[in-house]
Order: sequence, then structure tokens, then C-alpha cells
Amino acid sequence: MNRPPASAGLAALIAEAPPRHRTATEFVEATLRTAILTGRLAGGTPLRQEDLADAFQVSRMPVREALRQLEAQALVDFVPHRGAVVTEISAADAADTYAIRLALEPAALALSIPKLEEEDFGRAADLIADMDSEADPSRMGELNRRFHMSLYVRAGHPKLLALVEAQLASFDRYLRFHLAAKGPEHMSQEDHRAMLEAARERDAARATAVLKRHIGTAAETIARFFAER
Repeated sequence: MNRPPASAGLAALIAEAPPRHRTATEFVEATLRTAILTGRLAGGTPLRQEDLADAFQVSRMPVREALRQLEAQALVDFVPHRGAVVTEISAADAADTYAIRLALEPAALALSIPKLEEEDFGRAADLIADMDSEADPSRMGELNRRFHMSLYVRAGHPKLLALVEAQLASFDRYLRFHLAAKGPEHMSQEDHRAMLEAARERDAARATAVLKRHIGTAAETIARFFAER
């Protein structure tokens, strides 16, 4: 379905925007980010650099950089032959992703815990520290995936692990969108630490309970976000 360009409704958005930020890139990024997260720029809307530059009365360079920053937050996709478009993420798609994770990951974790080794625990702890210090949203999905897989790695079922890893990889965009919408404090690092602690103690029941709560809370948070848009 063809959608009107973003410039069609940008004049009002720019007029409503707070005072300009320190740079043109920050102003463009913040205004578009708000418009996307509130639903005023619908998924699939084309974001043509020349139109945006005219609307914001800036050169194309800050527009280009702002779009790259929004791509890192999973708010914009670059599509071959179309250029930048607003990411299409729906409540139903997000719910499906969380449901699949909830079905697969607790089983992988329970199978893995009895066989985890000290190097696995050390790797998981390092990845938690990496996530605590990471400022680039484009890296958070990869670090999150590697953390979870470090605790599932000894499950002993290659096909199950392949499915889990594939789902975590596809979850990347949802995680980045979630963090853009709700803020980095919603990363639930406390759940990660609690999972690692329970795994170290070989308490599979407690670890899987934390994991289920972790996934369930994230699913509820993003569902509320879509309902309030």
C-alpha cells in the first residue's frame, strides 16, 4: 500500500516540537522519533531525505544522520529501491514474538543449567556488564542475545538452540523499539542478574521462573504501549 510522504504532516509536528536542540541532527531525530512513537507517522510512511530537509529547513546531511540514528533504534528501515520508511511493528507481531520466546527459552534454560560450566557463568556476567555500559541501541539486541544464549548453550539439543537463537535475533528490532519507547531502564538487568544467580546455584526452577517473568513483563509493557498510542 502506498502511503503519503512524511512531509505531508510534518509542518504541524515541527511547529509543536520543543525548542531546537544543540544540533540540527538532534532536532530532526527527536521530532521524528516522537512522531513515530506516538503513531503520528504510521508504519510504512516514506521518509524522503529531500522532503525532510525542506520541512526542517536544514541540509540533507543532518537528516541522513538522524535517519541512521532512528534505524539503530528500530524506528526506521532502509528498504531497497524505496529508501527510508517508518518501521512497521504491530502489537500482534510483538505478542507473537514474545509468545514464541516464552514457549522455547524456559525449556532450553532448564536443560542447560545442570551442565553449565564456570566459563559460561563468567561469560554471562561479562555480558551483563557490557549491557550496563553500552550506549549504542544498535548493539543491545546482540548483547542480549549473547547473554541468553550463554545460559542456554549446554541444553544439548542443536535444533532447539537454533530455533531459540533465530527468535532472539528476530527479537532484536522489538527490543530496540521497546527501549526507544520505554527507555533503557526497561532492559530488566535485575532479571538477568537473578537468572545468572539461580543458574550458578543449579536452581533450574527459580531460573526459569525469573525468565518467564522477564519475558512476560516485557510483553505486557509493550502491549500497554501499543494500547496507549
